[in-house]
Amino acid sequence: MRLAALRQKNWLMLYDADSLSDAATSHQLHPDLFHQAYWRERNLIVGEAPGRGSSLFLETDNKEQWVLRPYRRGGLVAKLSEKRYIWLGEERTRAFRELRLTATLYDQGLPVPRPVGCCVTRYGATYEAALLTVRVPGAQALASLLATGEANDSLLERVGVMIKRFHQVGLDHVDLNARNILVDPAGKPWLIDLDRCRLRRKGSWQTRNLNRLEKSVVKFTGSPDTFFKIKSSYHSSEIIPH
Repeated sequence: MRLAALRQKNWLMLYDADSLSDAATSHQLHPDLFHQAYWRERNLIVGEAPGRGSSLFLETDNKEQWVLRPYRRGGLVAKLSEKRYIWLGEERTRAFRELRLTATLYDQGLPVPRPVGCCVTRYGATYEAALLTVRVPGAQALASLLATGEANDSLLERVGVMIKRFHQVGLDHVDLNARNILVDPAGKPWLIDLDRCRLRRKGSWQTRNLNRLEKSVVKFTGSPDTFFKIKSSYHSSEIIPH
């Protein structure tokens, strides 16, 4: 993956030169690509994911779909500003951090969606941002499969192994829940939404990740037994080469 940066006036883009360039797509490199109005005007929005910020599924001309996710605040602070963040430099923006982290994990062969690019628009002491990634074809959230009883033991074991792989490289996923784990038609689990996540040395954060996921799994199944299968697989899996 070849990350490149583009700076113009008050906006900055960080993107994969192989995914988002004039040679790879007919859409020109411009901040408009990171606004839903651009895609809506062209009738290229094909779906929407639930959640804060309403991620949109986009049709492209290179035989794949993209996911557009604007950065949105949650909780009480959202009442003050829903989509503005304090500017502390481009490399400290949430978008740049998430894209670089995702690219690092992707290059290691870990199951994360391929990042396309991000755009940061600066407004003096604040900024707004959005992220584009490649959509995992036909994937469903683990939360949906748990709620409908379609998550069998084999899948749960694969989820445990997947989490162990990410922990082995030091990924602290601060929002590890059943909605942020996707399962493709082949039954392969993927990890999404790396906002505010980071690489760390081994520590108590790994247990916190698992505890957070346990609460989410129990929420959708009503039973702790389901998470036991994930946890058991996590602890019994050996180191996996990347």
